[in-house]
Amino acid sequence: MTQQNAIKLFEQKQVRSVWDDATEEWYFSVVDVVAILTDSDNPQVYWRVLKKRLLAEGNQTVTNCNAFKMLAPDGKMRKTDVATAEQLFRLIQSIPSPKTEPFKLWIAQVAAERLNQMQDPERSIEQAMLDYRRLGYSENWINQRLKSIEIRKELTDEWKRLGLEEGAEFAILTDIIYKAWAGKTAKEYKQFKGLKKENLRDNMTNRELVLNMLAEVSTKDISEAENPDTFAQHAQVAKRGGNVAKTAREQLEKELGHSVISPENAKSLGIAGNMELPFKDEESK
Repeated sequence: MTQQNAIKLFEQKQVRSVWDDATEEWYFSVVDVVAILTDSDNPQVYWRVLKKRLLAEGNQTVTNCNAFKMLAPDGKMRKTDVATAEQLFRLIQSIPSPKTEPFKLWIAQVAAERLNQMQDPERSIEQAMLDYRRLGYSENWINQRLKSIEIRKELTDEWKRLGLEEGAEFAILTDIIYKAWAGKTAKEYKQFKGLKKENLRDNMTNRELVLNMLAEVSTKDISEAENPDTFAQHAQVAKRGGNVAKTAREQLEKELGHSVISPENAKSLGIAGNMELPFKDEESK
């Protein structure tokens, strides 16, 4: 099961959500929905009381609700009750609110948008552009970011062609590439930028994105030329690809007189980082 955590906005209020590739459904945080519909000061208590009452009534929708880990206000991933769109339609009937009908329409729209993106990949790109613009990224950065997504996919397609699997192997090779050109693993790089769960590439500067693209496209080209067989050979190719970008980085830093590896992130640049974007967790896939 592959899950993608996201933040959806209803009337500028956050609804934590998870897209599950296995079931091809959105799962929404019930507490967040309760908070929106009731304007309660303590939606957790409201949901706890409502849940107890519905369970006593034998409500099957509540019984079938799942619990997924989501980012809590304290910055930690904690389990919270979630419901599919269909389950939410039933649950919110038990919550008296003038927002019920608009919220139903919103849920339907969220589901439809995702299905449209799956059927037409260009919609995902268009949606990404809109999301990045809303977050405040520059047009130049957005163009670089979307190109980096294309190059990343070409590299992972090459890894898949040669029998590597998403997850640990992709993450290890990505760390080797990062270490070669930037001198840091993905984890070290995120710590340097003061990041936790945020996407590293969404917090890179234009120069960092360009150098990382050079590293990944070089790795892909070398792999296509040599067809590495063992994982050790893949690791060597990844290091060589990263070293191509390292050479470019060192030359640029010599010209500029300072490092291009920047501690700046989206937050320090005044760019919000909570809106859902369609491309996540690139370090492992």
